[in-house]
Amino acid sequence: MKFLKYTFILALSFLSFIACKKDEPIVVSTEDYHTAVDKLTEVQVHDIFSPPVASRIYAYSNIAAYEALQAGETEYTSLAGQLNELTPVPAPQDTTGLNPRISSIVAFYEIGKSLIFSEESIEKFRDSIYKNWESKNPESFRKSKEYGLQVADHIKAWMKNDNYAATRTMPKFSLYTDDESRWQPTPPSYMDGIEPHWMKIRPFVIDSAGQFKPAPPPEFSMKPDSKFYQELMEVYEVKKEMDEIGDSDDNEKLEIAKFWDCNPYVSTQKGHLMFATKKITPGGHWIGITKIACRKSNSDFDKTVYAYTRTSIAMADAFISCWDEKYRSSLVRPETLINKYIDENWSPVLQTPPFPEYTSGHSVVSGAAAVVLTDIFGDNFAFEDDTETNYGLPVRSFNSFNEASREAANSRLFGGIHYRAAIEVGLKQGRELGAFVVENLKLKGEDQSLVSN
Repeated sequence: MKFLKYTFILALSFLSFIACKKDEPIVVSTEDYHTAVDKLTEVQVHDIFSPPVASRIYAYSNIAAYEALQAGETEYTSLAGQLNELTPVPAPQDTTGLNPRISSIVAFYEIGKSLIFSEESIEKFRDSIYKNWESKNPESFRKSKEYGLQVADHIKAWMKNDNYAATRTMPKFSLYTDDESRWQPTPPSYMDGIEPHWMKIRPFVIDSAGQFKPAPPPEFSMKPDSKFYQELMEVYEVKKEMDEIGDSDDNEKLEIAKFWDCNPYVSTQKGHLMFATKKITPGGHWIGITKIACRKSNSDFDKTVYAYTRTSIAMADAFISCWDEKYRSSLVRPETLINKYIDENWSPVLQTPPFPEYTSGHSVVSGAAAVVLTDIFGDNFAFEDDTETNYGLPVRSFNSFNEASREAANSRLFGGIHYRAAIEVGLKQGRELGAFVVENLKLKGEDQSLVSN
């Protein structure tokens, strides 16, 4: 009888403790958001997304997170009415106990998960975080999660109409094999040209894919005194110069080429076997730089999401703009012509990507990202870029985002995959597009002003 009495008293004490226990506030830090972005990058590398597709994933995921933050008090304004065809996200009916930061990360994971292949990788990682948050304050977590999913559903409905699904069913790129000025598949895999219809994707801020149409490339000619031939020979001579120095610490051009390679799928053949080396995309590299800048400047949660969102939008539009020109001019790569006319055994430092040459994608995207990041964090923002350390490459130092973008662009010449015109015109194309995004995407109450290049 005494045992039952004591058991009853203990039970009452436990229930009383539970009843009196107050829910803890759920603290969501900027590092939680960086971690979410890093996880999405990790899965993208695993799943091998092309650079244009990867840029779309980053843009929609960050946009969803950014719009979810609008449920709270923030100095930033909604993207609705500013991005093409985006309507306002429904506001939460009750904000009591709502944590917009949780809603933001929930929306990010939900959109990111819907756009990659390895969903289980995101879900397993995400659920461990959710479990911890829920244990601290179940009601706040439930309400915040519900709103995050509501925002994600709104973004999914908007995303569905960007023409991406339709481009999956469009024909492959037709090769002009009777015209040697036109792009041809390159070794070692001789892959078809990827994303030949990417210019048909609905852009985010720019009016159309052709809004920043660059000047055409130099006229194709194999005459020694032509500009085109001289640029072709420059690619050949730069590689020759690098070969003479060899793989040493003094070969700065080689180091630059490797650092900015950013090829998500490098084919390596050994005997009869072929396997892939996976890396981040150009967009993934600049997303990494965004993280570095946010950390160095001690950006709060809202500014961190803002920086990722604005940068990823600019890069997504940059890919649409660049791919529009690539498949318009359909220019042959240096490797094809050098092998045919100069040295059949020549190979570039970097593996030639499977799409036309002009303009340089990394140049366009780097130019756009650098202009946006400069506007957010200021000019002469020095930083240590450790984005490539996971791939066995050392840290490189830069005095500004624009300096980094120039090096990224030049890496394509050092890598042997682009002519000079594609690099210089591409960088100009990207910077002009980036400036347009800065001037036309108002995410703060006050006007944003472009920091001088």
